[in-house]
Amino acid sequence: MKPSPRRKARELAVQAVYSWQVSKNPVNDIEVNFIADNSKRRFDIEYFQLLLRGVTTNIGSIDEAIIPYVDRPLDDIDQVEKAILRVAVFELKDCTDVPYRVVINEAIELAKSFAADDSHKFVNGVLDKTVKLIRPQE
Repeated sequence: MKPSPRRKARELAVQAVYSWQVSKNPVNDIEVNFIADNSKRRFDIEYFQLLLRGVTTNIGSIDEAIIPYVDRPLDDIDQVEKAILRVAVFELKDCTDVPYRVVINEAIELAKSFAADDSHKFVNGVLDKTVKLIRPQE
C-alpha cells in the first residue's frame, strides 16, 4: 500500500527538520528546496509546511516538552531521533485533530525507517510520557 500524502509530508518534514538541525541553513531555503526536489511526489505540501514551520518556530517549547523524558542532554540525542521527536511533539501540541495514537505510531514508523535499530523504542517511550503532559484529556 502506498503511503498517504500526509505520511509522506511527515517523512519529508522529519528530513527537513534534520537538515535544518545539521546545516543551520535558513528554514525558508530548506522548505523551498524540499518542495522543489519532491515536486513529483504526491504529498500534502500544506501539512509539510505546517510541520516544518511549526517545529522551527516553536523549537523552545517543543524541546521543553521533550527534555524531562530523556535520559541525556538533548544535544546528545541522535539528530534523526531528535527530528522525529520534534515533529511528533509539535503535532501533539498543535495538530489536535490528529489522534495522539496516530502521531505516536507515525513517529515509531519513521524511526523504524530512518533511525538506528532500536530507536523506535526510545521514540515510543519519550512520546508515551510526553503525551500525558500535552494531551492529558485523551
